[in-house]
Order: sequence, then structure tokens, then C-alpha cells
Amino acid sequence: MMKRIFSGIQPSGNLTLGNYLGAIKNWLPLQTEGEALFCIVDLHAITIPQDPIMLTSRTLEVAATYLACGIDPQKSLIFVQSRVPQHAELAWILSCLTPLGWLNRMTQFKDKAGKHREQAALGLYSYPVLQAADILVYQTTHVPVGEDQKQHLELARDIAGAFNRAYNCDFFTLPEPQILGVAPRVMSLRDGTKKMSKSDPSDLSRINMLDSDDEISQKIRKAKTDPEPLPESLEELATRPEAQNLVTIYAALAECSVEKVLQEFKGSLFSIFKPKLAELVVSVLGPIREETKKWLHDKGELEAILRAGQQQATAKANATLKEVHLLIGFLQ
Repeated sequence: MMKRIFSGIQPSGNLTLGNYLGAIKNWLPLQTEGEALFCIVDLHAITIPQDPIMLTSRTLEVAATYLACGIDPQKSLIFVQSRVPQHAELAWILSCLTPLGWLNRMTQFKDKAGKHREQAALGLYSYPVLQAADILVYQTTHVPVGEDQKQHLELARDIAGAFNRAYNCDFFTLPEPQILGVAPRVMSLRDGTKKMSKSDPSDLSRINMLDSDDEISQKIRKAKTDPEPLPESLEELATRPEAQNLVTIYAALAECSVEKVLQEFKGSLFSIFKPKLAELVVSVLGPIREETKKWLHDKGELEAILRAGQQQATAKANATLKEVHLLIGFLQ
């Protein structure tokens, strides 16, 4: 089978440097490795309340950012999840084969529901099944994931196996994870032990993809650090989460190893390192920001790309659902 790659990002807030380094940047070379599908997963976004106008706007913004970063619609499919209803249909079918015990082990639900677990929506609890459907509906062979998503991919493999056993077939492909890049998990600028998040109450915790040059420089200048100069060894860096985060971001953007960054800046104070990091971030994100704005000013072309992606994705998803219906025994 041809290598088929699927991934997506929620339009639940402004995309961040973490989304770029942890996902989109790593997708670019995958476009030449096989058939690539990159989705805007808006069905996942509504597991928490969304303003309808903002959801529409952010969905287009994510699509524009994909294009601005270099996702090529001539090489990849770019589409919106809710426009391909086979995702939701397959999620229901798979949910009928997924034991509650498997979902009870998912750590992200516990983190997001927190103390209000009894008031959490069913969608927040069951969205890992929808995530599995997203992957399996295209017979995906490889999924680029961050470290924090490995558990969800393992669940997708388990669910695929459960379907295959239930219907005595070898139908669904078991997808493989791909963890790529120097910075698979970018951390908060205010707390190096927490992931950089679109939902963090503090805007200073993250660098947004559409931040101005001045905003980027200011956020890096205010980023939490410790008073010690940058170390020489990886072992020492590993004991300093804020320093490790900034050095890792530099390495990922400069496309070099963390060791090389330490060799260049060992012994330097953050007053020396931070301006260099800010300059590098601006040099990378500035052009992407301006290109994103161009796409958002030409929404007709942007919508045309999304419709073309939707049509091709729907055809692939339909082929899978047709076979699923036959295996299950639904009337044809």
C-alpha cells in the first residue's frame, strides 16, 4: 500500500509557534513521501464551547497558515473535517466497538475535564474515537504526532484491531506514529514544564503565528528563565526547563542540533541569547505571517482549495465506508 499520511489541527484559537514546530513544519517533507492529507479538525474544536463567528474565522486562518507555511495543495489535500461527514459516521460505528475501559485510561480527558468531570460533555470524553475515525477512514499508514498524542494513536490501533476481530477481517490498516523534528513539544514561555497552548490564559505564555515582530520580541524578552548562564552540556540543560525550552526552539528554527546551539552560546547570559532568539523567530515567522494575511485577503481562492480538498477526501472516505457497510451488514 502507498504510504498515506494524515494529521490535523483544531481551529480552537490562534495557532502558535508550538503548532508550527511541533506539527506543520514537520509535515512539509512528508508531502513527497506519499499521499498526504492535512485537515482542520473543527469537529474536535466543539468539544469545548466555541463562538460560531470565531470558529469560522479561525478555520480559515488555520487553512491560510497551512498554505503560508508551505503545505502545497498540488501535493497534499487540505480540507475541513466537518465537510466530510464520513468522519462522524465512522466514529459512531467505532464507538460501538470501543470498551469504556479504554477511554477511561485516556489522560487528556482527565486533564481537560479536571474537577468538573461529571459536567464534561460526552464529546470531550469520546473524542479519541473520532480521532481514530479521522485516521482510519483514509486507511492512513503513518501519523505524525507529538509525544502527548502517542496514547491516542495507540488507541486508534486498538480500535482498528477490535473492528478487524469483530468482523473476522483484515480491513483496517494499523497506523504507525512518526515523531519528527528537534522540538516535537514546545513548552510555555512562562512555565517550562507545561506545553505551549492556545488555551493558556496568558498570551505571554505563547508566540502566536500572527504576532507582530514587536510582540514576538517582547514575549521572548519576558520569557521566564533562571539567572545562570547557558550551560555547555545537555545533561545540565535538562535540569533547567525554561532554558531547555528556549534553546530547543532556537535549534528547531535554525535547523541544527541542540548541542550546536550550546556550543555557540555556552556561558552566555540570557540578555545575550534572547535577542538572538527573537531575531531568529522574527525572521522565520514574519514571512509566514505576511503570507497568511495574503491568503486571508483572497478568501475565494482559499475556499476553492478547501472545496477541492473536500471533494477528494470525501471520495476516499466514501470508499472506506462502503466497505465498512458491507462488512457490518448494512443494506446497500
